[in-house]
Amino acid sequence: MLKKIFIYVPLFCFAIIAQAQTKHRYKDIMYQDVTVEKDQTYNPAAFKDDKKAYLFDLYSPTGDDAKHRPLIIWMHGGGFKFGSKSAEDVALWSKTFAQRGYVCANINYRLSKKNPLFHFDELMKGSYYAVQDVKIAVEYFKRNAVRYGIDPDKIVLAGNSAGGIIALQAAYATNAELADMTKITGDSIAINRPHERVHVAAVINFWGGIYNLDWLKNAKVPIVTCLGSNDGMVSPTHKTAPLYGGEDIHAKADALGIPNELKVFEGYSHELEKRFNPFFSGGKGTKERWLEAGQFSADFLYKNVIE
Repeated sequence: MLKKIFIYVPLFCFAIIAQAQTKHRYKDIMYQDVTVEKDQTYNPAAFKDDKKAYLFDLYSPTGDDAKHRPLIIWMHGGGFKFGSKSAEDVALWSKTFAQRGYVCANINYRLSKKNPLFHFDELMKGSYYAVQDVKIAVEYFKRNAVRYGIDPDKIVLAGNSAGGIIALQAAYATNAELADMTKITGDSIAINRPHERVHVAAVINFWGGIYNLDWLKNAKVPIVTCLGSNDGMVSPTHKTAPLYGGEDIHAKADALGIPNELKVFEGYSHELEKRFNPFFSGGKGTKERWLEAGQFSADFLYKNVIE
Protein backbone atom coordinates (compact mmCIF):
# COMPACT_ATOMS: atom_id res chain seq x y z
CA MET A 1 0.00 0.00 0.00
CA LEU A 2 2.77 2.41 0.94
CA LYS A 3 4.52 1.58 -2.32
CA LYS A 4 1.42 2.57 -4.29
CA ILE A 5 1.22 5.87 -2.45
CA PHE A 6 4.82 6.68 -3.38
CA ILE A 7 3.96 5.95 -7.02
CA TYR A 8 0.65 7.87 -7.22
CA VAL A 9 1.72 11.01 -5.35
CA PRO A 10 4.43 12.01 -7.87
CA LEU A 11 2.08 11.22 -10.74
CA PHE A 12 -0.65 13.35 -9.18
CA CYS A 13 1.74 16.25 -8.65
CA PHE A 14 3.03 15.94 -12.21
CA ALA A 15 -0.54 16.09 -13.55
CA ILE A 16 -1.25 19.28 -11.58
CA ILE A 17 1.95 20.93 -12.82
CA ALA A 18 1.26 19.89 -16.41
CA GLN A 19 -2.26 21.30 -16.23
CA ALA A 20 -0.96 24.58 -14.78
CA GLN A 21 1.55 24.88 -17.62
CA THR A 22 -1.02 24.28 -20.38
CA LYS A 23 -1.24 27.28 -22.67
CA HIS A 24 -4.32 28.30 -24.61
CA ARG A 25 -4.12 29.83 -28.05
CA TYR A 26 -5.60 33.35 -28.14
CA LYS A 27 -5.30 33.65 -24.37
CA ASP A 28 -1.58 33.05 -23.75
CA ILE A 29 1.62 33.90 -25.61
CA MET A 30 2.14 31.02 -28.05
CA TYR A 31 4.58 32.47 -30.60
CA GLN A 32 7.80 34.39 -30.08
CA ASP A 33 8.16 35.78 -33.59
CA VAL A 34 5.69 38.05 -35.36
CA THR A 35 5.66 38.96 -39.04
CA VAL A 36 4.76 42.57 -39.85
CA GLU A 37 3.65 43.63 -43.34
CA LYS A 38 3.76 47.43 -43.40
CA ASP A 39 1.94 50.07 -45.42
CA GLN A 40 -0.82 47.94 -46.92
CA THR A 41 -4.06 49.65 -47.98
CA TYR A 42 -7.61 48.80 -47.00
CA ASN A 43 -9.07 51.29 -49.49
CA PRO A 44 -7.37 50.90 -52.89
CA ALA A 45 -9.90 53.31 -54.42
CA ALA A 46 -8.93 56.20 -52.11
CA PHE A 47 -8.15 59.56 -53.67
CA LYS A 48 -4.46 60.41 -53.93
CA ASP A 49 -4.54 62.93 -51.08
CA ASP A 50 -6.19 60.39 -48.77
CA LYS A 51 -4.11 57.30 -49.55
CA LYS A 52 -1.96 57.61 -46.41
CA ALA A 53 -5.11 57.72 -44.26
CA TYR A 54 -6.06 54.22 -45.43
CA LEU A 55 -2.81 52.39 -44.78
CA PHE A 56 -2.44 49.55 -42.30
CA ASP A 57 0.28 47.33 -40.85
CA LEU A 58 -0.57 43.64 -40.57
CA TYR A 59 0.77 41.59 -37.65
CA SER A 60 0.59 37.79 -37.70
CA PRO A 61 2.34 34.97 -35.82
CA THR A 62 5.34 33.77 -37.80
CA GLY A 63 4.96 30.21 -39.06
CA ASP A 64 1.29 29.95 -38.18
CA ASP A 65 -0.75 28.06 -40.77
CA ALA A 66 -4.19 28.41 -39.19
CA LYS A 67 -6.86 29.51 -41.68
CA HIS A 68 -9.72 30.94 -39.61
CA ARG A 69 -8.09 33.22 -37.07
CA PRO A 70 -9.82 36.10 -35.31
CA LEU A 71 -8.75 39.56 -36.48
CA ILE A 72 -8.30 42.60 -34.25
CA ILE A 73 -8.42 46.00 -35.96
CA TRP A 74 -6.48 48.46 -33.78
CA MET A 75 -7.06 52.21 -33.91
CA HIS A 76 -4.62 54.71 -32.43
CA GLY A 77 -5.36 57.67 -30.17
CA GLY A 78 -4.47 61.31 -30.71
CA GLY A 79 -7.69 63.29 -30.33
CA PHE A 80 -8.60 62.84 -34.02
CA LYS A 81 -5.80 65.28 -34.85
CA PHE A 82 -2.56 63.36 -34.31
CA GLY A 83 -1.24 59.82 -34.26
CA SER A 84 -0.78 56.96 -36.68
CA LYS A 85 -0.73 53.18 -36.98
CA SER A 86 2.90 53.23 -35.80
CA ALA A 87 2.04 54.53 -32.31
CA GLU A 88 3.97 52.71 -29.60
CA ASP A 89 0.91 51.45 -27.73
CA VAL A 90 -1.08 49.96 -30.61
CA ALA A 91 2.12 48.45 -32.02
CA LEU A 92 2.75 46.78 -28.66
CA TRP A 93 -0.79 45.37 -28.45
CA SER A 94 -0.72 44.19 -32.05
CA LYS A 95 2.55 42.35 -31.47
CA THR A 96 1.46 40.67 -28.24
CA PHE A 97 -1.96 39.67 -29.56
CA ALA A 98 -0.30 38.24 -32.68
CA GLN A 99 1.95 36.28 -30.33
CA ARG A 100 -1.25 34.80 -28.88
CA GLY A 101 -2.33 33.68 -32.37
CA TYR A 102 -4.47 36.59 -33.53
CA VAL A 103 -4.05 38.50 -36.76
CA CYS A 104 -3.90 42.25 -36.04
CA ALA A 105 -4.26 45.24 -38.33
CA ASN A 106 -3.08 48.65 -37.14
CA ILE A 107 -4.95 51.14 -39.29
CA ASN A 108 -4.67 54.80 -40.11
CA TYR A 109 -7.87 56.80 -40.53
CA ARG A 110 -8.68 60.32 -41.67
CA LEU A 111 -7.68 62.99 -39.14
CA SER A 112 -9.38 66.33 -38.64
CA LYS A 113 -8.03 69.32 -40.52
CA LYS A 114 -9.48 71.63 -37.87
CA ASN A 115 -8.89 71.86 -34.11
CA PRO A 116 -10.72 69.00 -32.37
CA LEU A 117 -8.54 69.13 -29.24
CA PHE A 118 -10.09 72.43 -28.09
CA HIS A 119 -13.47 72.27 -29.82
CA PHE A 120 -15.58 69.26 -28.87
CA ASP A 121 -17.95 69.70 -31.81
CA GLU A 122 -14.98 69.33 -34.17
CA LEU A 123 -13.81 66.26 -32.24
CA MET A 124 -17.20 64.62 -32.76
CA LYS A 125 -17.17 65.47 -36.46
CA GLY A 126 -13.70 63.98 -36.75
CA SER A 127 -14.95 60.81 -35.10
CA TYR A 128 -17.84 60.54 -37.58
CA TYR A 129 -15.47 60.31 -40.56
CA ALA A 130 -13.08 58.02 -38.69
CA VAL A 131 -15.98 55.64 -37.99
CA GLN A 132 -16.80 55.53 -41.70
CA ASP A 133 -13.15 54.64 -42.41
CA VAL A 134 -13.26 51.79 -39.92
CA LYS A 135 -16.37 50.45 -41.61
CA ILE A 136 -14.44 50.44 -44.89
CA ALA A 137 -11.68 48.50 -43.15
CA VAL A 138 -14.09 45.89 -41.77
CA GLU A 139 -15.66 45.41 -45.20
CA TYR A 140 -12.20 45.07 -46.75
CA PHE A 141 -11.08 42.35 -44.35
CA LYS A 142 -14.34 40.45 -44.67
CA ARG A 143 -13.92 40.41 -48.46
CA ASN A 144 -10.31 39.28 -48.11
CA ALA A 145 -10.75 36.80 -45.26
CA VAL A 146 -9.22 33.90 -47.18
CA ARG A 147 -6.21 35.97 -48.22
CA TYR A 148 -5.37 36.84 -44.61
CA GLY A 149 -6.44 33.55 -43.05
CA ILE A 150 -9.06 35.16 -40.82
CA ASP A 151 -12.58 34.33 -39.70
CA PRO A 152 -14.89 37.08 -41.06
CA ASP A 153 -17.29 36.45 -38.16
CA LYS A 154 -14.62 37.08 -35.53
CA ILE A 155 -13.46 40.62 -36.20
CA VAL A 156 -12.79 42.70 -33.10
CA LEU A 157 -12.56 46.51 -33.03
CA ALA A 158 -10.00 47.86 -30.58
CA GLY A 159 -8.48 51.20 -29.74
CA ASN A 160 -7.23 53.58 -27.10
CA SER A 161 -8.60 57.05 -26.41
CA ALA A 162 -9.88 58.32 -29.80
CA GLY A 163 -9.47 54.77 -31.08
CA GLY A 164 -11.73 53.46 -28.33
CA ILE A 165 -14.31 56.14 -29.17
CA ILE A 166 -14.24 55.03 -32.81
CA ALA A 167 -14.64 51.36 -31.91
CA LEU A 168 -17.66 51.99 -29.67
CA GLN A 169 -19.44 54.30 -32.10
CA ALA A 170 -18.80 51.96 -35.05
CA ALA A 171 -20.25 48.97 -33.21
CA TYR A 172 -23.20 50.67 -31.55
CA ALA A 173 -24.26 53.87 -33.37
CA THR A 174 -26.10 54.00 -36.66
CA ASN A 175 -24.89 56.40 -39.32
CA ALA A 176 -27.98 58.58 -38.84
CA GLU A 177 -27.58 58.71 -35.05
CA LEU A 178 -23.92 59.62 -35.29
CA ALA A 179 -24.52 62.22 -38.01
CA ASP A 180 -27.27 63.82 -35.93
CA MET A 181 -25.13 63.87 -32.78
CA THR A 182 -22.17 65.40 -34.60
CA LYS A 183 -24.42 67.84 -36.53
CA ILE A 184 -23.25 66.58 -39.89
CA THR A 185 -25.92 67.14 -42.54
CA GLY A 186 -26.02 66.06 -46.14
CA ASP A 187 -23.40 63.30 -45.86
CA SER A 188 -24.18 60.68 -48.49
CA ILE A 189 -23.43 57.76 -46.17
CA ALA A 190 -25.79 58.98 -43.46
CA ILE A 191 -28.48 59.56 -46.09
CA ASN A 192 -28.07 56.39 -48.16
CA ARG A 193 -27.22 53.99 -45.34
CA PRO A 194 -28.73 55.64 -42.24
CA HIS A 195 -29.27 52.50 -40.18
CA GLU A 196 -25.93 50.87 -40.86
CA ARG A 197 -23.71 49.71 -38.01
CA VAL A 198 -20.65 47.57 -38.40
CA HIS A 199 -21.20 43.96 -37.27
CA VAL A 200 -18.24 42.79 -35.21
CA ALA A 201 -17.55 40.14 -32.58
CA ALA A 202 -16.39 42.42 -29.74
CA VAL A 203 -14.96 45.81 -28.78
CA ILE A 204 -11.78 46.49 -26.81
CA ASN A 205 -12.20 49.96 -25.34
CA PHE A 206 -9.06 51.40 -23.76
CA TRP A 207 -10.03 54.66 -21.99
CA GLY A 208 -12.52 55.73 -24.68
CA GLY A 209 -16.20 56.62 -24.42
CA ILE A 210 -19.58 56.67 -26.17
CA TYR A 211 -21.59 59.78 -26.99
CA ASN A 212 -24.99 58.36 -26.04
CA LEU A 213 -25.53 55.47 -23.62
CA ASP A 214 -28.87 54.65 -25.25
CA TRP A 215 -26.98 53.53 -28.35
CA LEU A 216 -26.00 50.44 -26.36
CA LYS A 217 -29.57 49.26 -26.93
CA ASN A 218 -28.77 48.84 -30.63
CA ALA A 219 -26.66 45.69 -30.29
CA LYS A 220 -25.23 43.06 -27.94
CA VAL A 221 -21.56 43.35 -28.92
CA PRO A 222 -19.33 42.29 -25.97
CA ILE A 223 -17.22 45.14 -24.55
CA VAL A 224 -14.04 44.98 -22.48
CA THR A 225 -12.91 48.29 -21.00
CA CYS A 226 -9.74 49.38 -19.21
CA LEU A 227 -9.19 52.86 -17.80
CA GLY A 228 -7.40 54.92 -15.17
CA SER A 229 -9.43 56.08 -12.19
CA ASN A 230 -7.96 59.61 -12.46
CA ASP A 231 -8.47 60.04 -16.21
CA GLY A 232 -9.04 63.74 -16.88
CA MET A 233 -9.26 63.46 -20.67
CA VAL A 234 -12.05 60.89 -20.93
CA SER A 235 -13.69 60.81 -17.53
CA PRO A 236 -14.72 57.33 -16.31
CA THR A 237 -18.16 58.83 -15.61
CA HIS A 238 -20.12 61.54 -17.38
CA LYS A 239 -19.16 65.14 -16.55
CA THR A 240 -20.20 67.86 -18.97
CA ALA A 241 -19.53 66.97 -22.63
CA PRO A 242 -21.78 64.35 -24.26
CA LEU A 243 -19.25 61.59 -23.67
CA TYR A 244 -19.81 58.69 -21.32
CA GLY A 245 -16.75 56.87 -20.01
CA GLY A 246 -15.98 53.28 -19.15
CA GLU A 247 -17.73 53.15 -15.79
CA ASP A 248 -20.95 54.50 -17.33
CA ILE A 249 -20.67 51.99 -20.18
CA HIS A 250 -20.09 49.13 -17.73
CA ALA A 251 -23.18 50.00 -15.68
CA LYS A 252 -25.42 50.45 -18.74
CA ALA A 253 -24.13 47.27 -20.40
CA ASP A 254 -24.82 45.33 -17.20
CA ALA A 255 -28.38 46.68 -17.13
CA LEU A 256 -28.90 45.67 -20.78
CA GLY A 257 -27.34 42.22 -20.40
CA ILE A 258 -24.42 42.96 -22.71
CA PRO A 259 -21.35 40.80 -21.93
CA ASN A 260 -18.75 43.19 -20.59
CA GLU A 261 -15.94 43.59 -18.11
CA LEU A 262 -14.21 46.63 -16.65
CA LYS A 263 -10.71 46.97 -15.24
CA VAL A 264 -9.85 50.17 -13.38
CA PHE A 265 -6.22 51.09 -12.75
CA GLU A 266 -6.48 52.99 -9.49
CA GLY A 267 -4.51 56.21 -9.25
CA TYR A 268 -3.63 56.42 -12.95
CA SER A 269 -4.68 58.88 -15.62
CA HIS A 270 -5.20 58.82 -19.38
CA GLU A 271 -3.12 56.24 -21.24
CA LEU A 272 -2.59 54.63 -17.80
CA GLU A 273 0.12 57.17 -17.04
CA LYS A 274 0.61 58.64 -13.58
CA ARG A 275 0.36 62.10 -15.09
CA PHE A 276 -0.76 62.17 -18.70
CA ASN A 277 1.45 64.08 -21.12
CA PRO A 278 0.34 63.91 -24.78
CA PHE A 279 3.84 64.73 -26.06
CA PHE A 280 5.75 61.95 -24.29
CA SER A 281 4.95 58.25 -24.23
CA GLY A 282 4.94 56.36 -20.97
CA GLY A 283 7.97 54.71 -19.42
CA LYS A 284 8.47 51.13 -18.32
CA GLY A 285 5.69 51.22 -15.72
CA THR A 286 3.18 52.50 -18.25
CA LYS A 287 4.10 49.77 -20.74
CA GLU A 288 3.63 47.16 -18.03
CA ARG A 289 0.12 48.51 -17.44
CA TRP A 290 -0.56 48.44 -21.19
CA LEU A 291 0.47 44.78 -21.21
CA GLU A 292 -1.73 44.09 -18.20
CA ALA A 293 -4.68 45.71 -19.97
CA GLY A 294 -3.90 43.56 -23.00
CA GLN A 295 -3.92 40.34 -20.98
CA PHE A 296 -7.17 41.33 -19.26
CA SER A 297 -8.71 41.87 -22.70
CA ALA A 298 -7.31 38.61 -24.07
CA ASP A 299 -8.91 36.72 -21.17
CA PHE A 300 -12.24 38.45 -21.89
CA LEU A 301 -12.11 37.66 -25.62
CA TYR A 302 -11.21 34.04 -24.90
CA LYS A 303 -14.41 33.66 -22.85
CA ASN A 304 -16.74 35.72 -25.03
CA VAL A 305 -15.48 35.32 -28.60
CA ILE A 306 -13.21 32.28 -28.84
CA GLU A 307 -14.87 29.61 -26.69
